Amino acid sequence: MPENSDIVIGVDLDGVCADFYGRMRQIAAEWFEKPIEELPVEVSYGLAEWGIVDRNHYDSLHRFAVTQRELFSSMEMVPGARKYLRMLSDDGYRIRIITHRLFVHYFHAAAVQQTVNWLDSHGIPYWDLCFMKEKSQVGADVYVEDTPSNVLELREKGLYTICFSNSTNRHIDAPRAASWKEVYDLVRAFRA
Repeated sequence: MPENSDIVIGVDLDGVCADFYGRMRQIAAEWFEKPIEELPVEVSYGLAEWGIVDRNHYDSLHRFAVTQRELFSSMEMVPGARKYLRMLSDDGYRIRIITHRLFVHYFHAAAVQQTVNWLDSHGIPYWDLCFMKEKSQVGADVYVEDTPSNVLELREKGLYTICFSNSTNRHIDAPRAASWKEVYDLVRAFRA
């Protein structure tokens, strides 16, 4: 049995494995009927820079994105995600995908099916797939997360959390990774 088989890596999807902001930018441009160039690439959490004013506004866009544009199956993969997750899996780490994609009611089946299709079509290795808000409850040893509030909450509970860098989380301290190669190196260093 590989030496790392007892280490569980809890991996977020949106913004970590899947290019959530890139695809949402395309869909938001369509939704708002604006040229995509008018929507900045650099955003804060909540997407106020694109004209999202509150949670109801976001939920409407999100519902359209998932149900009409198959958001969760149409995102590009973050470069290196497949390669380095496969390397970690081959090294014996247990990959546990943790995502909170079921936060808008009444289209959970579409969200789950799109998620599984995306993972399988991109060859992402995983042993477990968890759809939950409280990521700390899944029992991972290492977390890879990009949402600022999730990173802080996991760390406050004493859980080793790698912040996957993007424009929404620049204020979060190390450990940080700007690439999947850096994630791989940080996970390997954690074991050591």
